Amino acid sequence: MKIRKLLLGIIAIGLLASSCYTEVIIDDDYVEVTPLNTALVLENYDLWYVDINASSGSGEIPFLQRAFTISFDGGIVYANNNLVGIGKTGNGLGIDVGAYGTFGSELEVDHDVDGLWLLDVYQVNSNTVELYDASSNTTYVLKGYYASNFDYDAVFYDNIHYFLQEYQVWEKTYTSDYGAINEFDEENYLQFNSDAGGYFRSSIDNQGIPLSNIQWDYEGDYVVYDVVNDPTLKTITLDYDFLGNDYFELYVINDSTIELYHVSSGTVYEFSGRGYIQYLKSDGSGKKRSKENNPTMNVTRQRKI
Repeated sequence: MKIRKLLLGIIAIGLLASSCYTEVIIDDDYVEVTPLNTALVLENYDLWYVDINASSGSGEIPFLQRAFTISFDGGIVYANNNLVGIGKTGNGLGIDVGAYGTFGSELEVDHDVDGLWLLDVYQVNSNTVELYDASSNTTYVLKGYYASNFDYDAVFYDNIHYFLQEYQVWEKTYTSDYGAINEFDEENYLQFNSDAGGYFRSSIDNQGIPLSNIQWDYEGDYVVYDVVNDPTLKTITLDYDFLGNDYFELYVINDSTIELYHVSSGTVYEFSGRGYIQYLKSDGSGKKRSKENNPTMNVTRQRKI
């Protein structure tokens, strides 16, 4: 009996002692539970794509709401707040927008415009993290990429409606010799903005005039569409107030030039951006992204390139 009591005592002491360790035995393998090394996780990837549509909560973190990508490098926070120049600005990382430090599983960001933010970091998988702001109960999902395999073009096309708004005006610089004559031939300027859910203006003023002298002749709503089974094609409709609408295939030539293919007439137009709007770190009024998915069209590409 004494021997049995002694054995039970030894087992009890062993169980108590084992509770002081952070090791878990699973099939004779030791798994050590350690705190998240936040700095190592965030600095492991060159760029983190901010997946706005996956965000959740009742508030916002302004500098994440503006950014297409964010990077953490040697204590400096970088962001791509514009599509124009993405992949080139700051060697692809964007502009310097602040500083950061890590404390256990927390990230402290001192943003040049938005001030100090203390965020909890949760690692979802090897290339996905969540940043959580307890003060607003808001979570952002970030997906990590290396610069060498980051698809800047995909980000561009996925967010093309923002690109249209990064210039004050788009000026027509080319009209093809082929294609049927149509009323859009006369229009030389377009302006896109997000006010009232996708609003545009157009003008027939002569090309090359100062932007401040443009007189807007037409206005209406515009919609950008995704095309089923064709991820690099976007279409756009210009719905003129009281004047019907125009339908185009929308192509990006570079980060200052777009091409509109007027499907009904077969005419190709090129427009160049004028009055670039750069969302700098010092400009707290920069455009913020919002949750949205383009409507889709089930059409076949008509422009033969």
